[in-house]
Amino acid sequence: MLYTGKGDDGTTYFFGSKERFGKDTPLVEALGTLDELNSLLGFVRAKIKQNKKVIEDVQQDLFIIQAELARADKKIEESKVRDMEKLIGEIENKLPPIKTFFVPGANEESALLDFARTVSRRAERRVVALEKKPSQFTLAYLNRLSSLLYALARLQGQKGGKVEKKPTYR
Repeated sequence: MLYTGKGDDGTTYFFGSKERFGKDTPLVEALGTLDELNSLLGFVRAKIKQNKKVIEDVQQDLFIIQAELARADKKIEESKVRDMEKLIGEIENKLPPIKTFFVPGANEESALLDFARTVSRRAERRVVALEKKPSQFTLAYLNRLSSLLYALARLQGQKGGKVEKKPTYR
């Protein structure tokens, strides 16, 4: 069954828990924003030609983060943060030095990655605002994720000979 009707009163529960939570609580908001990010990354993965595995790995990791927030015995391991840092460094080495902001939209793929980057920042803010914080590596992972998406957006923007435009501030 795709619905139970139990949430009609504005509450929800987490798998394995009998406790009900208001759908407007910070925890449910954080989980919903992570779910939104995961769905957006699915769209990104469907549209991009390179780095599909990187995006899919991030999607899998987002499920771990959601499970941790929902009080399951799951956590992001330090190795995932270090692997992401290594990947960001590898991408950064392929790019010219970044000394300015860029107007999103050099091409469809870079625009989608920039959109995902902004949603990942919102997800991070929602998680950081929680009273009960997740593990330090989960927080670090969420912080690095926007950097990874930024690096991937710049890399995609560079492909196809497009020059990303700087803001004019006019």
